[in-house]
Amino acid sequence: MITLLFIFLMISIFGKLLIFAVKASWGITKILFTVILLPLVLTGLAVAGLVYIALPVLLVAGVISMLGRST
Repeated sequence: MITLLFIFLMISIFGKLLIFAVKASWGITKILFTVILLPLVLTGLAVAGLVYIALPVLLVAGVISMLGRST
């Protein structure tokens, strides 16, 4: 009986930690993409002469960021 209680508590504690870790890594990934990857891609597109692709991507990202910030 104590073993079952131990297993249940172990799963509940580490399950919560796993969920927290997934949420934290998702947040870190969003920050990295927004701050590092997107500007690098847009700069690379502009330098390569693909401004006609970079501009719509920049506009879409801007609209999404403005709509997502409505708190």
